[in-house]
Order: sequence, then C-alpha cells, then structure tokens
Amino acid sequence: MKVLVVGASGQLGAAICQEFKPHSEVVALEHRDLDITDDNRVRERVAAEAPNVIVNCVAYNLVDAAEDHPVDALNVNAFGVNALARAAADVDAVLVHYSTDFVFDGRGDRPYTETDTTNPESVYAVSKLIGEWFAVDTPRHYIFRVESLFGRGAGGPLRGSAEAIIARIKAGEEVPVFVDRTVSPTYVVDAARATRAAIEHQLPSGLYHAVNSGLCSWWEFAEQAARELNREARLVPVMLHEVTLRAKRPKYCALSNAKLASLGISIPDWRDALGRSLDAQNTGA
Repeated sequence: MKVLVVGASGQLGAAICQEFKPHSEVVALEHRDLDITDDNRVRERVAAEAPNVIVNCVAYNLVDAAEDHPVDALNVNAFGVNALARAAADVDAVLVHYSTDFVFDGRGDRPYTETDTTNPESVYAVSKLIGEWFAVDTPRHYIFRVESLFGRGAGGPLRGSAEAIIARIKAGEEVPVFVDRTVSPTYVVDAARATRAAIEHQLPSGLYHAVNSGLCSWWEFAEQAARELNREARLVPVMLHEVTLRAKRPKYCALSNAKLASLGISIPDWRDALGRSLDAQNTGA
C-alpha cells in the first residue's frame, strides 16, 4: 500500500508517518513539497505518485487569527481539501481527512456523536466543517474528528494547549487552566493507530470520532499530568467567560468514539494515553 501524507512534519502528520512506515510505502510531503491550496499542483503530484491512500494532516489551526484572515483559513481547511478530494478521486485513492470538535457549539451536556447537529461559531470552525463536506466528494473517504491533540510521533513537534500545560508544570510555573471547558484529549499516536486500523479493516467510508476514550476538564487534565510527572502543579483556575478571545470556543466539546468501538477499533482512555505519551517523551522515543 502506498500512502501519501501531506502535512507530514506536523504533530499529527509525524505520528501518521511513524504508524504507516513499517507497513506501507510512505511518501511524506511538507508544505514546501506541496501546497494544497494550489489545485493544479495537487492534481499533478497526486497523479505522479498514484497513491492508494492520501492522508491530509494540513490545517490552518490559528483559531483566533482565522477571525481576521478568513480567506487563509478557508483556502487551507476547505478549498485545499476540495483539491485533495478531486485528486484522490482521479486516482481512485482513499482520502483521509481530519476535522475538529469546534464544529459543535459546545452547548451540549454529553459527548457528541457523529449524528449530532453541527453549529460552528467561529471562522476556523466553519472552515473545518466545509472541509468535511468537500472530503465527502471522494468516493472512498474517512473523516476523523480529533481534538485537544497531545504527544508526538517520531521527529514531530510538541504543540497545543495540552503540551503548553505540561511544559509549565515541568518548569514549575503557574498554570492557568480552564475549569469549565470539557474535552476528550487525543494522543496523536492513538489517532494514527485508529486511522491505520480503519483503512486496513476497510471500514465503511464516513465520519468518525477518533479521540481517546473519556472526557475531562482542562483542570482535570492538568492534575493528571502533574500526577504522572510526580510534580506539584501550581494551577490557576480560569473560567471561559473571564477570558477575552478573538474566536469563540465551545464550552462542552467531548466527543464519543463509540462508533469506531462498535466496529472493532477501541481507543484507550485519555489517562492511559497521557501516561504513555509522557513516558515516550522521557525516554526520547
């Protein structure tokens, strides 16, 4: 199986490459290798590579900046996906695309499922939802919603809110954390494993939530990270309404991965995943 990974140097992209390399021929492309907003170049490169699977790990994820730069967000998160979808259809490849919990408004009180109604409330969220719609145009596709990414694959960067919390705990600094935002943290290594399993098991094309099992507030995540690190956490509680943010955040955005589990792909609890991620960082794996 030949797998073309775009956005291969990112946090999720590096994990995808690590997961597939022992089993497949992987073509890892960074932005300098392929700009997915260049429709003609996308079609040319995909036609030349003729992959069996295209995995899109490219995203404009500057949530606040997107409010002032909507065209940039739409070009990457929506129209770039459209270019990949058409190119994938041309060569009869499977398209894998990643979306976000932000497509929901966060007013729920139970983990969102794939059939729940979306209601994006920021430019970033809208751009990601449109990207989902474009991905569906590929006859064979998987759309995986992930959120609150943490950890890394081989050579990948450590980014995002979760890793910022961990870094502050390690440094002995005060850690401002939301006590009223509920999430389902996602270890990029586990998301990558679920991706490969879905492809190899030939699950039906469609939309899936590929987050770690369970849910927590950011406060609970920070407490668990401190326990795993055996460090004292200097946590500072923050309420969402107390912070001025350019883009609106969903307050309750836990996702249910029960659909994947019903098809034989179980993703471990986020606490287990956090422990494995921190162990891997400590050992340099």
